[in-house]
Amino acid sequence: MGETARERGRRRGQGELEATVLTALHAAPGPVTAAWVRERLGGGLAYTTVVTILTRLLAKRAVTREKAGRSFVWTPAADAAGLAAHRMRQVLDNQSDRGTVLTRFVTGLTDDDEQLLRSLLTQTGEGGRDGGHDRAPHPATGTGSRTGSGTGTEAPGDDAEGKSD
Repeated sequence: MGETARERGRRRGQGELEATVLTALHAAPGPVTAAWVRERLGGGLAYTTVVTILTRLLAKRAVTREKAGRSFVWTPAADAAGLAAHRMRQVLDNQSDRGTVLTRFVTGLTDDDEQLLRSLLTQTGEGGRDGGHDRAPHPATGTGSRTGSGTGTEAPGDDAEGKSD
């Protein structure tokens, strides 16, 4: 599977690399190194780029890491449903008119999905809204905990740990 020069030169959309890395992590047999992720992605990315993406995902709580020798091993923090929700948030975060996007999304739902969404919104409304921060995970999806703005613009930390991978 060779990558063409055109594919290498193509500028990826915001969040596309993160989604690709998360997909690779979900296919992993367990916790894996950044080198394993890089190899799984075809090796076309610099090792430091993969570590930067993983560190950004860590800041967004989309992945976890633990020390393994002199390196880290990485694991996705959510299941497949959590990954899909993360991708949906990334798409929404890249839109300037969130209201219109959400309106079009809701009007395109099936009746069953609309009823499910209404039920979920009622459930979360009963517990009070805090602007989307520090929510407890939803029992069915494991998602819901956010502490940042979710804009996707967070930079990786400058600590030595993030660079020792």
